[in-house]
Amino acid sequence: MSASRLLIPRGHDHVVLAVDGREVRLTNLRKIFWPQLGLTKGDLLQYYADVSAILVPHLRDRAMVMRRYPNGAAGESFFMKRAPSPRPAWIELCSIDHGSRGVIDFPMVQDRASLLWIVNLGCIDLNQWYARKDDVNRPDYLHFDLDPGPGATFDRVRETAIVVHEALAGLKMPSLVKTTGSKGMHVCVPIVRGPEQQDVWLFTKALATELASRHPALMTAEYRVAKRPHGRVLLDYNQNAWGRTLASIYSVRPRPDATVSTPVTWVDVARGVRIEDFTVAKVPARVRALGDLWKPLLDSRRRFDLGRYL
Repeated sequence: MSASRLLIPRGHDHVVLAVDGREVRLTNLRKIFWPQLGLTKGDLLQYYADVSAILVPHLRDRAMVMRRYPNGAAGESFFMKRAPSPRPAWIELCSIDHGSRGVIDFPMVQDRASLLWIVNLGCIDLNQWYARKDDVNRPDYLHFDLDPGPGATFDRVRETAIVVHEALAGLKMPSLVKTTGSKGMHVCVPIVRGPEQQDVWLFTKALATELASRHPALMTAEYRVAKRPHGRVLLDYNQNAWGRTLASIYSVRPRPDATVSTPVTWVDVARGVRIEDFTVAKVPARVRALGDLWKPLLDSRRRFDLGRYL
């Protein structure tokens, strides 16, 4: 965590805040974003300021797909990829060729100031690109999105996560796990950068399909909703496709109780961790106590060489 806590001013709607040598304009700070909890946009910004030291390294050098909630968690949202103008000169961009749609200039979260600038746009959760800016087609991790379908409890999500963990361990693949902050869990594997996104997608599809065939009463890899069996957990590999994103670690989710997508240990999973254990009110203290449980994802020496399977 940062040595000095950055405090978001109270009692003002609009301020210009000095953040690590940059000026960040923050607006509508007293606007209610969670009516049931009385949490404001200012409270959201304070949360992100409090976890920024651990969060920013996981976002740095990655394009940010913005999902904006101008009227709070219960309001309408919209996706925005292109960095808005005007914007501060210090907001760095990641330019990605989208074929017929042209080149899109995404903003990046490179530091605490740019994090607060992004959140001030009304971004409740944060959705970063899987690959870094110097090679946007070659990700440095893969993941599985464990999404409970109708009739599937969170107990079944945890059970599915353990099955995935054991399968990955059998392949000597290190895995990290977090709650989504919504309904499910994310299992992530740090990989040596090399395979292109399509190859990563093909690997995750093959493994998901194999696991679903071995555990048909628990999980499914059927992406088509109409054909998905009731009461199963979707082992979603399609979020590894090019251009897809998932909520990052420590992303707040637009849920009534302001839950947070939070890294946990495999011991936590076995003991019965719950989505509601992690909220805007609780997570900063957890981060101060435990540090970054996903630090291995940043370590270039502890990555799996997926190329050997391709």
